[in-house]
Amino acid sequence: MKKFIICIFIITILLTGCKSNELISAKKPVTINLWHNYGGLMKDTMDILIDEFNDTVGREEGIIINVTSLSGSATIAEKLKMAVNDEPGAPELPDITTLYPNTAYMLAEKGLLVDIESLFSKEELSLFIPEFVEEGRLPDGKMYVLPTGKSTEVLFLNTTIFNKFMKETNVSYNDLYTFKGILDTAEKYYIWTDNQTPTVDNDGKAFISYDSVFNIAQTIYKQSDEELIVDGSLNLSSDTFKDVWRYYFEPSVKGYVAAYDGYGSDLIKTGSVVASIGSTAGVLFYSDIVTYEDNITEPAEFLILPYPVVDGGKKVAIQRGGGMCIISSDEVKEYAAGIFLKWFTAPEQNVKFVSSTGYIPVREKAIEMTVDNGDVDDKIRILQKTIKEMAEQYTFFYTPVIENFDELQESYNKNMKNYAIQCNDEYFNFLNNMNEADAFNEATKNKYEELIRQR
Repeated sequence: MKKFIICIFIITILLTGCKSNELISAKKPVTINLWHNYGGLMKDTMDILIDEFNDTVGREEGIIINVTSLSGSATIAEKLKMAVNDEPGAPELPDITTLYPNTAYMLAEKGLLVDIESLFSKEELSLFIPEFVEEGRLPDGKMYVLPTGKSTEVLFLNTTIFNKFMKETNVSYNDLYTFKGILDTAEKYYIWTDNQTPTVDNDGKAFISYDSVFNIAQTIYKQSDEELIVDGSLNLSSDTFKDVWRYYFEPSVKGYVAAYDGYGSDLIKTGSVVASIGSTAGVLFYSDIVTYEDNITEPAEFLILPYPVVDGGKKVAIQRGGGMCIISSDEVKEYAAGIFLKWFTAPEQNVKFVSSTGYIPVREKAIEMTVDNGDVDDKIRILQKTIKEMAEQYTFFYTPVIENFDELQESYNKNMKNYAIQCNDEYFNFLNNMNEADAFNEATKNKYEELIRQR
């Protein structure tokens, strides 16, 4: 009986393999239409990789990858929505598309996506960074989004300015690994810059900017083993929100942290701040030249540090970025799409794909390979070492897939920034007649309670 079962098992595998081989053929190639949202250097790299696939594996297997739409992620989402709802002028659905999980959820509900686990074995998926894979698993338990390149957040530091500051004050790079250390450094920097113009009061500069105050809040909560979003609402009544207030809102009001509705890379270009916490994907936006208000310029050198941690918290950082989905069609196209994605996410191709950007490779082996890649921009090279450090020491989390996520994020960002800017203006007005403590208390009266009510 045992021998009979083993024979049946072997025959099944052989038949499955034969069936797979018969699905595609170099004599009758199948064309796979692809939509993606990669622009700039990533588009150039994508073009090269697609040509490479078509000329090698594609030629041998009978698969042709054809890009039929190149748009931003929002445009792709809109096109897909039109197609799903069969709206007039809707384009024909592609075979593969780049997607974020929230958009993938819309297609999955209509039964339009292929479960990646039907094309990838457990062994193949185990080679990916686990958190990156799990982000593509939607509420029904199936995995629809295959990671191709992720981003996280890090601290960018202009060492040209910081080193001058460090020589004259009791600060060091080590202070920037925690939120408390950053806050202490930011206060010292404000005082240091304020003292450079002794005839003008309260004109110190902000030390740092945060590109996404919502991500700061999410990460602080995660580091503290809590969730910012609970049952579709913001969990602002938690004591953890006091840390968010302490590390973002309070120093923003006092001018230590930039209350700015934009990206930190813009502020660093003008020397308005020294540091910024933002996405690794934005690394190339950090200019090598600082141009001050008086048009004086100086070179900027950068250090890129891991995401800071709250006292007593875990090393946790956010992961962002979509991946690729396979649209349900027929067995041949789905199988061919799977072959391409296996090739595209293999370490050699994945390293090429992310090497000119701030994106993180999706496989452990690929991360190791990027550190040995010296033929890249200096900031990319520095970033890759930091990414490797974080991949080894940090846990990455992803945002929940819920219908009102975008609404919660937009509302939170708007409220926090508007309140911070408003209180900052009032604080400096009150400083004309009050000491710092009284001015802060007066400017922020009842604001903590008002923010908690914004859910």
